[in-house]
Amino acid sequence: MSRVVSFHYTLRDPSGKVIDSSAGADPIVYLEGAGQIIDGLDQRLRATAAGAKARVQVPAAQAYGERDPSQVRRVKRAVLPVDGELRVGDTFQAGVDRHAPTVVVVAIEGEDVLLDANHPLAGVDLTFDVEIVTARVATEEELQHGHAHGANGETCE
Repeated sequence: MSRVVSFHYTLRDPSGKVIDSSAGADPIVYLEGAGQIIDGLDQRLRATAAGAKARVQVPAAQAYGERDPSQVRRVKRAVLPVDGELRVGDTFQAGVDRHAPTVVVVAIEGEDVLLDANHPLAGVDLTFDVEIVTARVATEEELQHGHAHGANGETCE
């Protein structure tokens, strides 16, 4: 039985530095098992009751994956879809398709640019401090659509 869960979180890297938090915002709402949050967190929150607080450790392999060296490529500056000045740290989509990967410029060496398509958190073990706000059984419509319709199961328009 899948549930719709809402939660607040604070995300930390292995050194304890806060990477992200939902503090001051609406809680995250997701349908269990629908791929809306990282797998490792989804699995560890299963059956956690509303009101519960937990510290959840998610290894890199179950979060954004391990770094993949094949995702780092050297290309000619002239072939990049970027006008103007290019700096290390710049990000852009590597194609016109909305699903094209986002790449980060990691080095510029003359006419060559080194691009990294790994997720910024690839290879990083993550720690989530989570508070479950609500948890309810998913509606048939949510299961058919593959996503939550809100904390209260509002109909999808």
